Amino acid sequence: MELAQIGIKAGLVVIIFAISLVMAMYSTYAERKVAAFLQDRVGPNRAGKWGILQPLADGGKMFMKEEIIPTRASGLLFIVGPALAIMTACIGSAVIPWGQKIVAGNTIIDLQVTDINVGILYIFGVVSLGVYGIMIGGWASNNKYSLLGAIRAASQNISYEISMGLSIIALLMVTGTLSLKEIAEQQHSWHWNVLYQPLGFLLFLVCAFAETNRSPFDLPECETELVGGYHTEYSSMKLGFYLFAEYINMFISSAVMATLYFGGYNYPGMSWMAGHMAVWMPHAAPVIVPLIGTAVLFAKIVLFIFFFMWVRWTIPRFRYDQLMDLGWKILIPLAITNIVLTGAWITVHDKFFK
Repeated sequence: MELAQIGIKAGLVVIIFAISLVMAMYSTYAERKVAAFLQDRVGPNRAGKWGILQPLADGGKMFMKEEIIPTRASGLLFIVGPALAIMTACIGSAVIPWGQKIVAGNTIIDLQVTDINVGILYIFGVVSLGVYGIMIGGWASNNKYSLLGAIRAASQNISYEISMGLSIIALLMVTGTLSLKEIAEQQHSWHWNVLYQPLGFLLFLVCAFAETNRSPFDLPECETELVGGYHTEYSSMKLGFYLFAEYINMFISSAVMATLYFGGYNYPGMSWMAGHMAVWMPHAAPVIVPLIGTAVLFAKIVLFIFFFMWVRWTIPRFRYDQLMDLGWKILIPLAITNIVLTGAWITVHDKFFK
């Protein structure tokens, strides 16, 4: 790889990392504003106009709070837990295609850190590693509530990853590839995968709530039973890392769902827009058209994040036995049924309509 391309990739990594942190920061603000709207309140309104600086105030508070490590905690692992959680949350964005390639003169900028042919497996691997940060933190805290929260997180993760994997198998049968870039490119115009895999998307969405520990599946940090769950003993920025990891995971999950099922950076009329832009602004079109696609992808992500928040403040939390019953007795059989139906549909389509 040329030195210039290495610099471009490094710059893209920094930009995506910064965007992930900003999205996590302002997701906390949006969460409180959405909750206030649904509960007929005002929400944060003191730090800056409309409370827009509230995330900065919260971040400053996290940095300045006293750093406490319990006497009987496992010191090194107590630090490793939140570090691992935030690291695995951030590296999931490496394979997401944020837009088409930008052509600026002789420079080509690919809006994807890396396009590996097993991108979906990479996402699953990263998600699987994320639960270790929770497990390590809960165990190292030497607190029964933290340990119970960590055990819940691990069992919940195992249960719902199976359903999520099975829902993706049906999607792979339709797309024929594991590359997120290729899946996005196949969904031009209105050929979005959600139209071909509505049940698969619904299963993936429910599992995404469980994987990100969002209500109504936030049992690992259930404050009514476990005080604060796996991060009960944490304070200062260690607690901040766990909270940031949750919101970054929500951002990445929204990006993955938008890419897999809702066309990613594609939108209706994209080819028409590209053709006319090439006539109207031939020199600027190779830059503007991909950026419009990126803006469309972020609009879809914001809608998914709003949906995550809407559900949190609308639906009550499941009991733990209900959570596990849903995963093993309902979602897995539905996912297997979806695979069978998809296989039958593909067989009939290939035999009679090709």
